[in-house]
Amino acid sequence: MNFLKKFSPFYNLALFYIAVSFVLRIVLIFHPITQTNFVFLDTMKIFFIGLISDAFVFVIASAFLWLYLIFISNSKYYKPWGYIIFGIFIALLLYIASGKTILNEYGGALPKIGMIFVGLKTLLFGLLLFLPKHRDKIRFWLFTFVMFLYVVLILQNGISEYFFWNEFGVKYNFIAVNYLVYTNEVIGNIMESYPVIPLFSGLFLIAGIVTYFIVKRTRNYIDEIPSFTDKLKISAIYLALFALALFAVPSLAKKENSQNVFTNELQANGMYRFYLAFMNSELDYFKFYKTLPEKQAFALLGKQIPSISGETTLRTIKSDAAETPKNVVLITIESYSADFMKAYGNDQNITPFLDDLASKSLLFTNLYAVGNRTVRGLEAVTLCFPPTAGESVVKRKDNKDKFSTGSIFKQKGYNVKYLYGGDAFFDNMEDFFTGNGYDIIDKKTFTPEEITFANIWGVCDEDMANKAIKTMNTEAKEGKPFFNHWMTVSNHRPFTYPNGKIDIPGDAKSRDGGVKYTDYALRKFFEMASRQPWFKNTVFVILADHCASSAGKTELPADKYRIPAMIYSPGFIQPQKYTNLMSQIDVMPTLFGLLHFNYQSKFYGQDVLKPDYKPRALIATYQDLGLIKDNVLTIISPKQAVKQFQLTLKPDQKTAPEFQIYYDQVPLKTERTDLVNETISYYQTASDILKKKNYQKLN
Repeated sequence: MNFLKKFSPFYNLALFYIAVSFVLRIVLIFHPITQTNFVFLDTMKIFFIGLISDAFVFVIASAFLWLYLIFISNSKYYKPWGYIIFGIFIALLLYIASGKTILNEYGGALPKIGMIFVGLKTLLFGLLLFLPKHRDKIRFWLFTFVMFLYVVLILQNGISEYFFWNEFGVKYNFIAVNYLVYTNEVIGNIMESYPVIPLFSGLFLIAGIVTYFIVKRTRNYIDEIPSFTDKLKISAIYLALFALALFAVPSLAKKENSQNVFTNELQANGMYRFYLAFMNSELDYFKFYKTLPEKQAFALLGKQIPSISGETTLRTIKSDAAETPKNVVLITIESYSADFMKAYGNDQNITPFLDDLASKSLLFTNLYAVGNRTVRGLEAVTLCFPPTAGESVVKRKDNKDKFSTGSIFKQKGYNVKYLYGGDAFFDNMEDFFTGNGYDIIDKKTFTPEEITFANIWGVCDEDMANKAIKTMNTEAKEGKPFFNHWMTVSNHRPFTYPNGKIDIPGDAKSRDGGVKYTDYALRKFFEMASRQPWFKNTVFVILADHCASSAGKTELPADKYRIPAMIYSPGFIQPQKYTNLMSQIDVMPTLFGLLHFNYQSKFYGQDVLKPDYKPRALIATYQDLGLIKDNVLTIISPKQAVKQFQLTLKPDQKTAPEFQIYYDQVPLKTERTDLVNETISYYQTASDILKKKNYQKLN
C-alpha cells in the first residue's frame, strides 16, 4: 500500500484533534467571560501559533498509539513464539495474583489495576492466539476501540477546557491538577452542577460517529499490516517528530507574551498547560484569590505577628536569658492523627509509649497541621511558613536557600541532618533539604547488614532508629551540637512491618498495626537514646506531619487537621499541657524560645509561650486556604470566594476538656470581615514573599 496510508491512524486523529482545538478557540473567543478585543496580530497568534502547538502536542500524546500500532502483527502468534509469550502473560498474572509484588507493597487500588490490565492483555492475546479464524475480526474491534478511546479523550478534553474556562477564564492550571487529587469531591460537584447523563450520552454518540469515519479511513493499516521494515520507517519518522515536538512545544509556549492576557490563554495548548501546572505546582494567588492593597495586607499581618513592620517579616528575636545550645532531635511521625492517642479519647491503647511520653512532656493539646500531605508538614516545621496555594514549597523548583529552621541551627554552629528511612528522592525531599543546608541520611546510606525489614516506602522505623543512634553518636564526638530531623515511614499504607514486635501481625496490613508499630519503634529509639552520654543534653520534639485522613463534610474539616505534638527533655522542659490554639508552623519558633536563641527571623510561626502570642491556626488544601481563630474557620478559595464557619466543640465525657475536638462547622450567619481580612493578610503576604523570592536565608 501507499506508504503515506501507513500513517493514516496518526494524521486522521491529528486532524480531528486540531479541528476540535480550532472550534474550541472560536467558542472561547466569543465566550462572555472573554471581555476583550483582539487586534489582527493577536488573532494570528491565537490560531497560527496555537494550532502549530496543538499539532506538536498531539505528536507527544500519540506515543501510546505508536506503541500499539507497531506491535500489531501476525508473526508473534506463530509457533513457538505465540505460546511462549502467552506463557509469560500467564506467569505474570499469577505473580500479581500471589500478592507479593511491588504493587501490593504500595497497596491501595494498584494491585487491582495491575490484575485487570494484565488480565485483559492475557485474555486478548489468548483470543488472538487460539482463535486464528476470528483474529482479523477481533483485531478490527480492538483497533476500533483504540480509535474510539482517542476520539473520546479528545472530545472530553475539549469539553473540560470549555467548562474550566467557563469557571475560571483561563486554560488549565494547578486547580485542574488539584481536581485529580480530590477526585471524589470533584465528581460529586460535577454530578450536582451539570446534566451529566445528557452530556456524556451526547459525547459518546458523537465519538461513535467520528470513530466510524476515522476507522473507515484508517482500517487499511490492519487490513494490510505494515512489514517490519515499514514499521522501522514509521518509527524513525515518528520518533524524529517526537524529538522535534519536545523542543517545539516549550519554544512555542514562550511566544505567549502578549500584553493581552486572553491572547496568551487562547494561544496556549490546554494539555501542555496542565503538564506545566503539574510540574511547577504553583497557583497564582493574585489571579484567583481575594486580595487587599499590599500595605494594608502587611499592616494587618504586623498586628498578628509582633515586631514586624513594612513589606517584610524580617525581625530580630532577643531572649532575656543566656542561650542553651542543646542537641535537638525533631521527629515527624507519618500520618498520626491526635485521636490515635489515649489522651485524645482513643480507648484502644495503641500508643502506650507516646501516651506515657506525653505525660512527661510539654504537650500541645490544641495544635493543627497545615495540610494533609507529608510535604506540607515538612514545609511547616522547616520553613515555619503558611501553606500557600498550589503545591508545597518542598516540591517547587524555587525551593533552595530558604529561611529555614536548619539555617538557624547552622548559624549556631550545629550539624544539621535530615533522616529518612526511604529514598529522599521521593517527593523532592532530597532536593529541598540539601538545597537548604541539610545533610541526608536515607536508605541509600544503609549497608545491607543494617536493614532487617523494608517495604516500598523504605526501611522499618526500628532500622532507622538504630541508624539515627549511630549517626548521633558520631556527631556527639565532633564536639558540636547537632540538629537531626527524622521523618518516620512505617505508619503508611500498606502498613507492613517486622512480625513478632507487637500483638498485631506485620503482614495484617492494619492501620492500627502501623500506628502501634511506630509507637513501638519510638520506644526502642528512646530506650537506646537514654543510654547515650548526649541524651541529657538533648531536646526531643515529636509531632505528626498530618492526620491519617482529611476527608470530611466541608472543604476543610477542622477535626481532620488536629495532630499530637510534644517537646520532651527531662530536667529541662517541665511537663505541662499547653491548651491554646496553635499551628504546626509555631513548633520550632517555640523551641527556639525555650533554648533562648537570639536570631533574626522571617518566620510566620511564633513562640506560643510569649505573652503577646495571639492564638490561631492555619489549615489548607492545595487551593482552599483557612484560618481558625475565635472559634471561626475562615476559608478563602479561587474565584475570590470566601466562606466562614462557626466551630462547635464536641462534648465527650471520656476526653478532658483541653483535648476535645471540633466536630461541627455551621455556616456563619454574619460575616466576620475582620477575620476575612486577617486570613487574606496571611496568605497574600506569604504568596507575595515567595513570588519576590524574599524568603531566602540570611547571608
